[in-house]
Amino acid sequence: MFGKAKALLRKIKRRSWMKYALRGVGGNDNFERLDLAYAVEDPWNMDSPTEQARFEATNRIIEREFGRVGSLLELGCGEGHQSMHLSRLAECSYGLDVSPKAVERARLRLPQAHFAAADIFGQPWSDEVARFDLVTACEVLYYLGDVEATLARMSTIGRACLVTIFAPAARRVGPHLDRIPGLRKDWIWHGGTVWLVAWWHND
Repeated sequence: MFGKAKALLRKIKRRSWMKYALRGVGGNDNFERLDLAYAVEDPWNMDSPTEQARFEATNRIIEREFGRVGSLLELGCGEGHQSMHLSRLAECSYGLDVSPKAVERARLRLPQAHFAAADIFGQPWSDEVARFDLVTACEVLYYLGDVEATLARMSTIGRACLVTIFAPAARRVGPHLDRIPGLRKDWIWHGGTVWLVAWWHND
């Protein structure tokens, strides 16, 4: 009984904090407030069964469509929760997040991977065309001001790309995706939550 009450209090605290921290964040590159969200650990509740189910379903699609890849770059890696899953499918894993706090925690969670506190335009590894075998952006595009430019950058530095989007946000992001040649789509369901998965090859 005490454990359930403690978990409920943590949930209320997280939700209250995120409501405050994420004011004015959607669609406008408000990186300072995204970093503010990480004043608490796991602000997005990535350890929840729902998010874990999304990670596993995303991995299944990647494995089905791309197999094991040499290098994988993850945009919006956060504290490295999904990075742990994605790293199973790559020889070498890279992660970017605009929150320095999140990146510090990701490095502790997955020390064998490479992480940097930057956006895709400031990533430190290389700007060469097709630098990475796969570039992913899971649950991140709707926080960015210029979705089109981000997708174009992903397509430049990735041989292939994959994104996931919480279904209600597909209205904003979907039209940008639909302009990508050779785009393929699938859906992930868990309970009452639905995500769009989209991927494409750039060769």
